[in-house]
Amino acid sequence: MRPDFEKYPDKLVPAIIQDSETNVVLMLGYMNEEAYDQTLLQNSVTFYSRSKQRLWVKGETSGNFLSVEYVSLDCDNDCLLISVKALGPVCHTGAATCFNQPNQNKRFLETLEKIIKDRRAQPQEDSYVSKLFNKGINKIAQKVGEEAVELVIEAKDSNDELFKNEAADLLFHYLILLNAKGLSLNDIENVLELRNKK
Repeated sequence: MRPDFEKYPDKLVPAIIQDSETNVVLMLGYMNEEAYDQTLLQNSVTFYSRSKQRLWVKGETSGNFLSVEYVSLDCDNDCLLISVKALGPVCHTGAATCFNQPNQNKRFLETLEKIIKDRRAQPQEDSYVSKLFNKGINKIAQKVGEEAVELVIEAKDSNDELFKNEAADLLFHYLILLNAKGLSLNDIENVLELRNKK
């Protein structure tokens, strides 16, 4: 199924660019038929620049390309949603997204999951996470247990700062454990969502 480029006088279809892992909207651009075909062929987002009157590959000057994960059309075939892996900041200001999203900071857990995933896939000698993965699942699970006990102990006191730090330690190690088991926070959210529907 192809976009209906004829619906618009300039034959440019809006293309919403979204992070494939976090679902954060990164930017909006426009594609003509040639840009759309090149995007599919090169697996890298290509727009039509209305100001320059030519095709431009996002990242052609900055190196921050948008690697296409999948493309979908809306129900009227006149708007694209392109899920991508961003190879660097998307906005010309250096921000991750062109949109000022008030809840963006709440997505830090998803960013942290990405970092953990990267440390496992590409181990770094000085990385605590890489070293923990090298020690295996038993050590990772043990660390989660230790952090849980420390959180319980801190919960009995009245120092909120210490409690928050212990809670952060537990959550951090829990994310590592999820990754070690081949799971993500999204998998756990799905379980909770299903329970809520019962």
